[in-house]
Amino acid sequence: MIVGVPTEVKIDEYRVSLLPVGAEELNRAGHKVLVQKGAGLGSGIGDESYAATGAELLDTAEEIWERADLVVKVKEPLAQEWPLMREGQLLFTYLHFAADETLTREVLATGTTAIAYETLQGPKGDLPCLTPMSEVAGRMSIQEGAKYLERPQDGRGILLGGVPGVAPAHITILGGGVVGKNAAQVAAGLKADVNILDINVDQLRYLADIMPANVNTLFSDRHTILEQLAQADLLIGAVLIEGARAPQLVRATDLKIMKRGAVVIDVAVDQGGCFETTQPTTHSEPTYIVDGVVHYCVANMPGAVGRTSTYALCNVTFPYLLSIASLGLEEACRKEPGLTPAVNMHAGKVTHRAVAETFGMDYTPFSP
Repeated sequence: MIVGVPTEVKIDEYRVSLLPVGAEELNRAGHKVLVQKGAGLGSGIGDESYAATGAELLDTAEEIWERADLVVKVKEPLAQEWPLMREGQLLFTYLHFAADETLTREVLATGTTAIAYETLQGPKGDLPCLTPMSEVAGRMSIQEGAKYLERPQDGRGILLGGVPGVAPAHITILGGGVVGKNAAQVAAGLKADVNILDINVDQLRYLADIMPANVNTLFSDRHTILEQLAQADLLIGAVLIEGARAPQLVRATDLKIMKRGAVVIDVAVDQGGCFETTQPTTHSEPTYIVDGVVHYCVANMPGAVGRTSTYALCNVTFPYLLSIASLGLEEACRKEPGLTPAVNMHAGKVTHRAVAETFGMDYTPFSP
């Protein structure tokens, strides 16, 4: 199979979808690897590293898309890439269709088979390709929150951990999954006052067992959320519903009860966001203010730490990529059943129920 690696075109995206060692393994397995020149530079990986593995370096994305049977990316294809996609081609990347109806319909119209990292399931029902980026984003949410709480960034002028005689920041985290857990661990290490909310009592028990004393667990309901909003210096949105749009837990009118200069960071922005006021931003222009509350809603947070994120991502995506390339999609899905829910589109049909239901589209299960 011919595997293509184009340079990411999303603004401020520094990750690459394949490491040189992956290119070498694909080549050893009898596959052809095409890499666009400069694809790895944002992650500190030069073209010569790919060339040394036998990969063919190409000048343009058009050449990659034209020749590749399987295109592997990090982020969803943008408008300039849609015309390059074709019927029967395989695309393996983060897609987050439920957050973007235009993207969903445009990719569907190409006839491409779209395989989404974020809905690929592991043996225990986990999301192995989403987990490492959720870990990165969770940890980043605290360091970004700390920065934007500074007064020059329009924040309240709060040091997360306080100092002797001065109270630490109050941090509220909505969601106790991978993002929430990692955010809480970093915040706790900085000696902030942390409250983490979830509707899964078993998960709250687990978090209560592993977290230090400055992390409190709370059952998430409307009243508790409002109480926390009034106290929060930093609010993290970290709720995920697999393949579907994130629930909006904070309404626009709720911001009026928050402190002026408080910061909200919506890690769920890729799936539509946890806050009604969420609008996707970029690393170049990461924040905006609504009712005095600083919003940080960067849609590709891990892209800022491209080298860490690339290695963490490729460590988990490559075995599935190799399986698809070597066995074909159907046989790979039979060998790795968790790949089947990752197939969001096939043969011009939506094959993921949550995506179809989000936009009122027909749903056709994918049966390998």
